[in-house]
Amino acid sequence: MALDPGGQNQRFMSEINVTPFVDVMLVLLVIFMVTAPMMMQGIEVKVPEVDARAMGKEQNHVVISVTAKGEIFLDEFPVGLKDLGVKVRRVLEVRHTNEVFLRADQSIPYGQVARIMSEIRSAGVTNLGLVTETERVRPPEKNR
Repeated sequence: MALDPGGQNQRFMSEINVTPFVDVMLVLLVIFMVTAPMMMQGIEVKVPEVDARAMGKEQNHVVISVTAKGEIFLDEFPVGLKDLGVKVRRVLEVRHTNEVFLRADQSIPYGQVARIMSEIRSAGVTNLGLVTETERVRPPEKNR
């Protein structure tokens, strides 16, 4: 509370200084604007199209493929989901690598891919990569 600067009238000023209040409110507004989109759930997500470099031709890669029918292949050999972890562990011991690539058809349900990834991880794999196709760009159509 401030006194009147005149000196003779010793009465208090009854006006409220709102500048600090406005500053605090603006800071809180910015914080809520930044954090609100992060707290939203149930938003439809479109997976980004991949523009990645191709894998090298190194012979040491272990590739697990899953077809549209749900068949699992370790390199080119068919394998069941229950045997996948044991067979991956054996192949990794022979090839002296800890890197596995998973190629799954885009129509495979997410839950099945997650179960396959869990089996691969249980085999001791620390480097698991997902193989994708690069986007094919169509040439523009010519106007006739």
